[in-house]
Amino acid sequence: MLKSKFKTYAKTILIPVIVGGIVGLIISGSIDYNSLKKPFLSPPSILFPIVWTILYIIMGISYGILKNNSLADSKIKIIYYLQLFVNAMWSIIFFTFKWRLFAFIWLLILDILVIIMIFKFYSKSKISGLLQIPYLLWILFASYLNLSIYLLNK
Repeated sequence: MLKSKFKTYAKTILIPVIVGGIVGLIISGSIDYNSLKKPFLSPPSILFPIVWTILYIIMGISYGILKNNSLADSKIKIIYYLQLFVNAMWSIIFFTFKWRLFAFIWLLILDILVIIMIFKFYSKSKISGLLQIPYLLWILFASYLNLSIYLLNK
């Protein structure tokens, strides 16, 4: 039983971390963050991979709680993997294609998906839902950065 729970957590944590790593490799040659005009409160670029790794781990733990307790129904799986896909695509849209305004709109979709995910997770496990709050706060902050960067660099 313990071995099975460990395997579930390993899988649910590794999936978002690996997705984030793959996206990082895809966009690595096109990241222009340091050359952009940035708004007030813009963090240094070194902070992003650190924060995202932590958020992906927490995201995986949160989903793992649901999986380990047989609480991840089909709707939860769909919203979880859909938001992970939208999350991954944002970096490609923003950095590789440099479609800053479209990236902001895409990010608003992610904001909505994560809010829905939090409510769905919370309805099954309070801790699972609450663990997603830092992720929501970060992507709301990312929304501010994205829109500001678009406006400052038109």
